[in-house]
Amino acid sequence: MANVGAGLRWGVEQRLEFIEFRLFWEGGVNRSDITEMFNVSVPQASKDLTLYQERAPDNAIYDKSAKRYVASEHFEPLFMNPDPDRYLSQLRLVSDGTLERSHAWIGHFPAFGAVPSPARELKADTLRTIISAINRSEAVEVKYQSLSRPEPRWRWVTPHAFGFDGFRWHARAFCELDRTFKDFLLSRILNTRGTRPGDIPPDADAEWNELVTLEIGPHPDLSEDQKRVIALDYGMRGGMTQIKVRRALLYYTLKRLGLDIDPAARAPSDQQIVLLSATNDHVENQSVMENEG
Repeated sequence: MANVGAGLRWGVEQRLEFIEFRLFWEGGVNRSDITEMFNVSVPQASKDLTLYQERAPDNAIYDKSAKRYVASEHFEPLFMNPDPDRYLSQLRLVSDGTLERSHAWIGHFPAFGAVPSPARELKADTLRTIISAINRSEAVEVKYQSLSRPEPRWRWVTPHAFGFDGFRWHARAFCELDRTFKDFLLSRILNTRGTRPGDIPPDADAEWNELVTLEIGPHPDLSEDQKRVIALDYGMRGGMTQIKVRRALLYYTLKRLGLDIDPAARAPSDQQIVLLSATNDHVENQSVMENEG
């Protein structure tokens, strides 16, 4: 698979991958699918389908009655690794309104829904300024509303990365006011003014650059049958699975997985998983992580 796209222009390879996506997930593809998705001519779409058959001769058969190419019984993907998460993520993005249906590679949408997340107000200019500061290694002055103070205040920060806690996006940045690295919620950056060269390298953020390995397993008080179900849910092998996380994101990870409280505080059927171990004992220190909130 590594060399199957050798010698192809990026746009052509993308269209061949799209053909394969439709063949794998929906069983078939036709010229109009390609013209509508990539805004190419009908002759170009025909060339793409012919090229796909040349590169993957056993994968597609033309169905004259349906007027489309269908996946053969010998189909083997060559241009992509079929990824369930990639397919389902498109459903989620469409559900959130982040991705238009016409821009998704899915042609026939199954009925779907997702638990909604509250919309968070974020100015495009603010995000653009933070992105620019990261790319240029600059410090930027931001007006930030923290949870610990009633009034926002201006401060200089040197951002170097973005972090997502499962619900909200943060800018990971060195705060010149407190002389430490912190997480700043993008939605709480009310304004920005001025930039200057930054003098704090990303390598200085030890918590961001260090990975912690969490080992989780089924709650010990579940029945054996229930433990097998939980192991299936999380892809566990030998009664456990590992999750690697940046130490700077450890607090959010434990909170999202429900591992930030005593397992005995909830019924085993509600808690479902427990933390078996974590490298370097960083779990015990997660409560002192710097976070502006």
